[in-house]
Amino acid sequence: MDLDAIKTELLGKKEELESRLERTHKHIFQKDEPVSANFNEQVKQTENDELVMALEVDGLQELAQIKSALQRLEAGEYAQCAHCGEDIGEERLMAIPYTDSCIRCAS
Repeated sequence: MDLDAIKTELLGKKEELESRLERTHKHIFQKDEPVSANFNEQVKQTENDELVMALEVDGLQELAQIKSALQRLEAGEYAQCAHCGEDIGEERLMAIPYTDSCIRCAS
């Protein structure tokens, strides 16, 4: 397993997520225009805001997982399951490079 390539991939994902989270945060908290006076438009804006907030929560969770994977890489524990200590498996790590669980523990 090429740990340098995995680290590069994780750092790229981390940068991409941080950029996306910055945009979603700005969308939620720094509105460029006031709320519409039209009730139907207000409903649409509220629905959009709820969706963006959900995306932000998902992004923050994924970012935390990526940061954890980078820490495990640095500690030499990247391929070990955080729950049982067994090998996670290269195929699983290639599919989900930030996972901290083997297939058995993830089930």
